[in-house]
Amino acid sequence: MKHTWTFQHVGGVDQVYFLDADDIINLPTLDPKLWVALSCPTAGINFNTETLQLLDRDKDGHIRIPDILDAISWIRDQLCSLDSFLTASDQLPISEINPETETGRKLQQTAQSILNKVPSAVKQNRDYLTQADVEQAITLNAKSLYNGDAIFPPSDQLNPDMRTFIQTAIDLVGGVLDASGETGINQQIATALVEDLQKWQKWQNEIKSIQTPFGADTAAIGKLVEKLKSKIDDYFLRVALAQYAPQAESTLNVNEKYIVPSDNQLLSHDALADLPLSKIVAGQPLNLVEGINPCWQAQIDQFRQLINPYLTNADQLTHQEWLSIEQQLIPYLKLVETKPAVEPVAVTVVAKSSIDDLPQDLINTILAGDYLNEFSKMVAKDKRSPITATDVQMLKKLVLFHKYLYQLLLNFTSFADFFDPSSSAIFQIGKLFIDGRCATLCVAVDDIAKHSTLANYSELCLLYCECTRQDQKQFITAAMTIGSGDYLMTGRNGVFIDNNGNDWDATVVKMVTKPISISQAIWAPYQRIGRLITEQLTKWASSRDASIDAESSKLLTSGDPKFDIGKSVGIFAAIGLALGALGTAVASICQALFGLKWWQFPLLIVGLFLVISGPSVILAWIKLRRRTLGPLLEASGWAINSRIKISLFSGRLLTSKAELPQNAKRNLLEPFKKRSKKPLVFSLLALLLGVVITAGYYYYFYK
Repeated sequence: MKHTWTFQHVGGVDQVYFLDADDIINLPTLDPKLWVALSCPTAGINFNTETLQLLDRDKDGHIRIPDILDAISWIRDQLCSLDSFLTASDQLPISEINPETETGRKLQQTAQSILNKVPSAVKQNRDYLTQADVEQAITLNAKSLYNGDAIFPPSDQLNPDMRTFIQTAIDLVGGVLDASGETGINQQIATALVEDLQKWQKWQNEIKSIQTPFGADTAAIGKLVEKLKSKIDDYFLRVALAQYAPQAESTLNVNEKYIVPSDNQLLSHDALADLPLSKIVAGQPLNLVEGINPCWQAQIDQFRQLINPYLTNADQLTHQEWLSIEQQLIPYLKLVETKPAVEPVAVTVVAKSSIDDLPQDLINTILAGDYLNEFSKMVAKDKRSPITATDVQMLKKLVLFHKYLYQLLLNFTSFADFFDPSSSAIFQIGKLFIDGRCATLCVAVDDIAKHSTLANYSELCLLYCECTRQDQKQFITAAMTIGSGDYLMTGRNGVFIDNNGNDWDATVVKMVTKPISISQAIWAPYQRIGRLITEQLTKWASSRDASIDAESSKLLTSGDPKFDIGKSVGIFAAIGLALGALGTAVASICQALFGLKWWQFPLLIVGLFLVISGPSVILAWIKLRRRTLGPLLEASGWAINSRIKISLFSGRLLTSKAELPQNAKRNLLEPFKKRSKKPLVFSLLALLLGVVITAGYYYYFYK
């Protein structure tokens, strides 16, 4: 039979609701299209880091639905039931571990051993395991030489010969980190060391057994021949070319332009080393004493001393003698080419020595001893440890999944935590306090420019902030969902408090402007009109001030100011006409207002409100209805299945304004404000004047 699911309509979408363990068991049958999220990043979210690392098996930085399902399948095999899994408790009862499977029995035995070893658990005589217990067991176990990880560092607990064996393996082959974090070796590295040394010893014996005319000097001459071969071959080739084409002899030699100091007046060793070995003269042998390139003089001197008995002239090397030396060394050089290399094995600490650097006495000691067999016995004993590192890590995985996996599952199948006022979702990383408000919808940001491009489609007013704390820095974006944006701007400072309680200095570096609330939309037209009037008055006052300054300067510089009666009459006439028109307009408005019935005044006010604020309110309402969480999370690396609407009600929960406590008292006396009776007197006079004008108007028109 098909499983019956329960859904809850929240945020404009149907989100699955888990009732019991049977829902978790049947989760693989739930259509992925009904999951709220398909993927989430492992960075920038408020969740246990170790659990995310365990879930991210391919280490690509993202958790996907198959990762969640595989983890649930694994924990289902390790537990007797998933009832305790739904509680997301830090306490894992040992009785809940499934003893019917081999892995379960191992985990149960390891858990019991930990409870018998950890002091706090022994003291409380507990039958359940916590994450702290496992962490403490790992720490205690790491201090022991036999801790079940099958890795041994050169510890003082070992005898000196075994320490030397292990250190030699680390230097030559490489090492791995044991449970305590120290560098050691495992069975594979120890075996590789012995095999490499055996191959090296066999090769060395073959080298020593080879017969050449040079006897004990064969190895030294062979090394020099390998180093000098290219330079000597180049010399004899140039000599042959000079004999073949005498006109090219000067070209084959060193051009003086190449033997000049560099910009710092120093000769370059590498540049000189690339020049010919000696002066090129057609048909001449190589003079081993004079005229040698200084960069190669030391090697040539050593080579001359070694091959001196085999030369016709001790100071010269002919081409035939050079070819003969090479020919006699062919068997030796071929054997040198078969020099065994250290076989690569899996290590985390790279080797820092070569096998050529090992003293022959040390090699003989290791090969003569039984160190590999002794090390194998140590590994076997370590694996019989009641608490092995592998089992402890597996138990830690079970404890972490038991505590955290259900929370992550809820943030994949639904955003129940996001719509619950008493909790927060894993993508909410803290709170931003700014402009008398607290924004709780704060998400991590890596690239502000890239993030804002996609997050713009969320229709949320977003503040991108650079947060600094001591030497640390991070970028966040916070959604403002209530209030107004009049005083929100780039450069404003606030305080960001992360989920760990750390406070960061936050500075707004970018703002995505969107409607925030209906109240902001109501007053927006009046604010625009006020700003327009203020700007026009400022411009007019500025222009008049400039005009007066210009006229004053003109009169002062003319020296004979005259009063133009004609121009003045025109100005006074214009002012009179303007005042008359203004009075007529005011009288017309007053006549129309006083002609209304009393019940028509509210309708007039409502009509003016609809005309002025109506379009702004309607446009804001439409945009506020389109606010969605999806693009904001998509920009942070999530893959969201639906839009997840943010309603006006949820918006009021995501951002809170400063409010006085319920029992607070407000003192209206301002200590820095001078109290005067003039405003009250002027208000009474204005009221009296209005009453007189109104009475006169009614008397004149309705007498």
